[in-house]
Amino acid sequence: MKRILISGILIGLFITLGSIAAILYATGYRISLNGGSDGKIIAGTGLLVATSRPDGARLLINNNLTTATNNTINLKPGEYDARIEKDGYLPWSKKIIIKNGLVSEANAFLFPVAPKLEAVTTIGVLNVTMDRSGSILAYAVASASASRNGIYVLDMNARNLIFLAATGTQIVGDIQDKFSQAQELSFSPDGRELLVKLTNSVYYLLATDSRNQNPSDVTNTLLAVQRDWEQQRTELDKKIMDSMSRDLRNVALTHFKNIIPSPEGDKLLYEASVSAKLPIVLRKPVPSVNSTPDERNLVAGRTYIYDVREDKNYFILDPDQIGADNRNKYLWHPDGRHLIFARSGKINIVEYDGGNLTTVYNGPFLDNLVFPWPDGSSITIVTRLSESAPHNIYRISLQ
Repeated sequence: MKRILISGILIGLFITLGSIAAILYATGYRISLNGGSDGKIIAGTGLLVATSRPDGARLLINNNLTTATNNTINLKPGEYDARIEKDGYLPWSKKIIIKNGLVSEANAFLFPVAPKLEAVTTIGVLNVTMDRSGSILAYAVASASASRNGIYVLDMNARNLIFLAATGTQIVGDIQDKFSQAQELSFSPDGRELLVKLTNSVYYLLATDSRNQNPSDVTNTLLAVQRDWEQQRTELDKKIMDSMSRDLRNVALTHFKNIIPSPEGDKLLYEASVSAKLPIVLRKPVPSVNSTPDERNLVAGRTYIYDVREDKNYFILDPDQIGADNRNKYLWHPDGRHLIFARSGKINIVEYDGGNLTTVYNGPFLDNLVFPWPDGSSITIVTRLSESAPHNIYRISLQ
């Protein structure tokens, strides 16, 4: 009887100690046989989740090869220099702060050293513009045959894009008027209409999803069209505000302007409307996986990213750093983690927290026009391969 009792106690003790050990292991504690720097045998650790696109890249911690992506490793609390690299791609680096029992991330989008340039159109394009959704391009064609000149749209989300690659879709020709000589093209806020200004100051309103057999001359009703579009913009901006929590909405109304949400709406690109300290929005702070310190001291006119989920704010670049012509021309990459912009004749991508500023293209392109492809695989520019060739739309591969 006594043996049974002792055996039961030992089994219970073994199970209890095993459970405690499992819990400690799961929360990041490890046994240090040599003792830690503070002499502790059992030391706490944090997790680093290292991912990359493409995966299979090398992860170096403090210049020591540690593992390959994608992987999760344990590290003692402290600050580390993380570097992710892969042959044929530009390296990625970041200072990572590891905290006991918490998860940090090293999430790298690796860009090719020599990106591929691929033609999207071949018939020559003029006055290229993009709609608000970032998925439709409109442009004029004036160097093709008489029947092919006019205004075109290119739906970058179209599944049959490969069959439209040389032209896009013509929505109006030069039969009714000289649309190929359009001076300005402007999308309506909902992308369903295109306002075309011709050289003789005549305005037409075109549908973007069909052929316009009888284009509507709106020269005399232009103010009404502009009022309607302004109402559309107001409604879209209201939807952005309505999607926010009450606390965030109050802060945005007093501190933000020119707000552009990320594709998933979890981050806000904005210009500071006042110089002030950004208030804390989340009443119960959540553990942050991003080690980059945030910047809550706003300077009016500067561009910031606000992370809605983590209540962290990041300064991107001073307006003077990108030049007056490029202010407010940041575009979200479809992954919602990067911004694209042109500066000094180069195309750059920067992470949402201001890190890893990378030049992905350093070649000729027209008027600083840069458009991200909706699936995130490439960037669209307007350029030409020789002085005698017409400008066309090209894709710069990011993979």
